[in-house]
Amino acid sequence: MWKEFSDLKDKRILVVGLGRTGVSLAHFLCQHEAQVTVTDHKSKPELSAQLELIDKLPIKFELGSHSPKTFLQQDLVILSPGVPSNMKIFDYARSQGVKITGEFEFAAGFIKEPVIAVTGTNGKTTVSRLVESFLGESGISSWVGGATDRPLTDYLRMGEKAQVVIAEVSSFMLEHAENFNPQNVIFTNLAENHLDRYRSMEEYVNAKRRIFKNTNLATTSILNADDNAVVELARDPSVQRGKIFYFSRKPLLEPQIMNIGGAVNIGDEIRVRTGPEIEYYTIKGMRMRGKHNIENIMAAILAAREHGAKHDAIQKVIDGYRNLPHRIEYVRKVGGVQFYNDSKATNVHAVLRALDTFDENVILIMGGKETNLNYEPLRNMVKRKVKTLILVGEAKERINRDLGDFSETFLIGTFEEAILIAYQKSRIADTILLSPGCSSFDMFDSYEERGDYFKELVQKFK
Repeated sequence: MWKEFSDLKDKRILVVGLGRTGVSLAHFLCQHEAQVTVTDHKSKPELSAQLELIDKLPIKFELGSHSPKTFLQQDLVILSPGVPSNMKIFDYARSQGVKITGEFEFAAGFIKEPVIAVTGTNGKTTVSRLVESFLGESGISSWVGGATDRPLTDYLRMGEKAQVVIAEVSSFMLEHAENFNPQNVIFTNLAENHLDRYRSMEEYVNAKRRIFKNTNLATTSILNADDNAVVELARDPSVQRGKIFYFSRKPLLEPQIMNIGGAVNIGDEIRVRTGPEIEYYTIKGMRMRGKHNIENIMAAILAAREHGAKHDAIQKVIDGYRNLPHRIEYVRKVGGVQFYNDSKATNVHAVLRALDTFDENVILIMGGKETNLNYEPLRNMVKRKVKTLILVGEAKERINRDLGDFSETFLIGTFEEAILIAYQKSRIADTILLSPGCSSFDMFDSYEERGDYFKELVQKFK
């Protein structure tokens, strides 16, 4: 953080965006006696729930629009992650010398504890929670937040400090990264995403690569050797400044990875080397569904061992850990048909991983907000595994153009009807999978709300 903002007292600070992050920022800034203004393009009635949470704070509000005059009166402007950083009003304010940053970059500047930064298109939350569990079982306290319902600013507001901070880092949060310097970077995978916000895949990748901006000899990067885009990114000189551990599900890479350090999956075993000796972990009894979760486990082990997690503690967690809600989450079996909720699958890469979990006879429910994604990479998997494709929501026409010729396909008007048709088309031993490949914002406020509603509807089947 800039030196002039190490003391926030009487600093004029504008918070842009009054979602969960904006509310947290407002509280933190007021605790430190800053002069706070909050602006949001939404109106006061639309923000009534958020306003109730900060109604006792000494804050000025500008709701329903953003005024250039307000921006020019500030010492600092802080954007919530959901606010695009390329709006014209921000360019104008910068041209007039106003400092603009993001909530993540701002909050990270106040954190003194070691930070494990977890990024990638998919898997961030699962990896973060695994690291937290590995550390916790070893008696090491940690805090998880960032690109979840816990903004990094929430950690600053806590009275009690953790030994390690685990930050889930989205591309939106990295757009403002200038000084962010984590001790560990985990890069899970990299695939097309958020093309409703970015003009190209290259722009999205460039936002992601900013996580390596300040790597040094003390940084350990933990990278997916099976993801070509991540491997390509690792050739960047900024990544090479620190230590690198790779993880892989390809046994052929074992000699290479064990020589330099990292993790490899061979059969029912994970082999890990972070020091002189090779460690062995069994995944024979793991309860998590999805082959990709072996990658998540390997990445989490490498990070947790860097911070002192113990072998036996890690093994205990692996043996008992289950899929998080909305991530290939088993719901129930009805009439011999199994239902799975994978509402968190908001992009093509996530749907591929979900389908890879099942053998065949999948009835796949897809659709949601249109975000300009290309669904063609799903064609071979749909051909092999999907007997019926149920499409719903704003993006259903686009998905139908890309995938509709490769299985029996239905375009449905409502979410409720989509679930009903899926069940009507099912037979004993089929799997009904909600894996939308889209964000939820055409019909729901979040992927959690969508997944919860799916589970609610499924529970009603006799």
